[in-house]
Amino acid sequence: MNVRLIENLVKTIDMGNRYSIPVLGVVAVGKEMERTAKYFLLATRMLAEFGASIVKTYYCEDFEKITSACPVPIVIAGGKKVPEKEALEMAYRAINEGAAGVDMGRNVFQSENPKAMIKAIKAVVHENNTPEQAYKLFEELKEEYK
Repeated sequence: MNVRLIENLVKTIDMGNRYSIPVLGVVAVGKEMERTAKYFLLATRMLAEFGASIVKTYYCEDFEKITSACPVPIVIAGGKKVPEKEALEMAYRAINEGAAGVDMGRNVFQSENPKAMIKAIKAVVHENNTPEQAYKLFEELKEEYK
């Protein structure tokens, strides 16, 4: 990791702490970088140790190893747009494997019905719906919100 980048991150975190503002550390992944549990495990842990209050990273295989090793809450990034049912399945797995929340961005805004999709994701995250239940809700609300 670039030393200047680390210094800037730590200064930002210190400033946030000074004003009681939680700082979100984001694990960035370029096209050339690996998207493995080993990489995310190290990156999320480093952000937490630098002082981030919350960490945002991508969901991957063995995700529970990442959440169990990170001392601060983890939120998953939705990543690229996938079909609604797949997005709900990913959110469900992430929450059940220790994520504190989800940031599904383009999986909401590029959905065929964003309002129905956000309510379906909410059902997974806050109401313990299975992906099947949430997708059924999405389908029902999609018709209602036309």
